[in-house]
Amino acid sequence: MFNPDPSKKPVSTKLPKDVIMMVEKNNLVMAIKTLAADENISMDEAKTRIDAYETALKVKQHQQLTSIASKQGIPNSAISSDREVANEDTAPLQKQRVKSTPPESGFKSLQRGVDSKLDDIGYKKPLLPYWAKRLLIIAVVMLGLFWILWRIFG
Repeated sequence: MFNPDPSKKPVSTKLPKDVIMMVEKNNLVMAIKTLAADENISMDEAKTRIDAYETALKVKQHQQLTSIASKQGIPNSAISSDREVANEDTAPLQKQRVKSTPPESGFKSLQRGVDSKLDDIGYKKPLLPYWAKRLLIIAVVMLGLFWILWRIFG
């Protein structure tokens, strides 16, 4: 992929649109490979060109962000992209104890949560659940059929 004769094909400093799209989508490996294959240059040279484009893009975005922030009255320190944590001397949070729930209360707490959510939205539970209605209808139909068959053949 090394270009032995640089005078054969002039190398343009501008990147192709498909490579620019790959860089903007952070698909850098594919962008490097595509640029190297399209322009018949080495991977290192393609990487340096893409890195230069990427830094120029970041500088341009930062300048736009700074101009927007200055128009809105936001200080530049509030929008710096390489901010670090303000309080470095604070110790990391540590968990003192682990709260565990017994396995029996897990389902009950879930059921209470669902019931409270249904109460919040104003849902009223039916007197008989759907499956009980279905079983009741099946039992009534079977009793009716047995009664009819008993009257006919009995």
